[in-house]
Amino acid sequence: MAGIVRLAPGQDFPPTSLALDYPNGLLAAGGGLSPERLLAAYRRGIFPWYEDPQPLLWWTPDPRSVLYLDELHVARSLRKTLRRNQLGLAVDRRFAAVIAACAGSRRGSDGTWIGEDMLLAYQALHRRGIAHSVEVLDQDGRLVGGMYGVAVGRAFFGESMFSRVPSASRVALVALVDILRRGGFRLIDCQVESAHMNTMGARNISRLDFEAELAQTVDETVDPAIWALPAYCGDLLP
Repeated sequence: MAGIVRLAPGQDFPPTSLALDYPNGLLAAGGGLSPERLLAAYRRGIFPWYEDPQPLLWWTPDPRSVLYLDELHVARSLRKTLRRNQLGLAVDRRFAAVIAACAGSRRGSDGTWIGEDMLLAYQALHRRGIAHSVEVLDQDGRLVGGMYGVAVGRAFFGESMFSRVPSASRVALVALVDILRRGGFRLIDCQVESAHMNTMGARNISRLDFEAELAQTVDETVDPAIWALPAYCGDLLP
């Protein structure tokens, strides 16, 4: 990790222009995962991502994958799933269970990226009303899919999602977009490009363009009442 800043307690992040080209977007290491540190990071488009037992690493890749809300693509098969109206919805009721389920998924080939420190850090943000979960439930009320992320102003940073039944994570994304549209959000940060998110309409923009978007949104105030959903997924259809 030569060439990156090693953060001391309380030290600010370096300019994002100093992020490495390879690995793409690696900016800094260390500094801890306090709520204040995480908020400072997200406001600048920086996020933590590391594998235990590696040190804490901070990233700001270029290009950046984003989903503009008005570009969400809902495939015919997903519309059929929504019309069947068999999946329930909830918001922020089972945050700990959602992030724990996401921790069972893998980013890349080296194993889970959500360790104990990350679990605790995002649960602390959730208690402050900053991190949110969207939950997808079966007809018996069991958690079968969902996603979580961080809302700062009118910017939403998607962190991870999971499915235990087909299309559950896609239903969660459609539900999240419903919430964010009501709150006047413009886009969801998807961090790095993935085939899954591309099928939903995500695309790459430059880091500079992404940071310009954030500058216009992170200081705005959002009514917390937007964080609610209909009881069943069929009500998400127009």
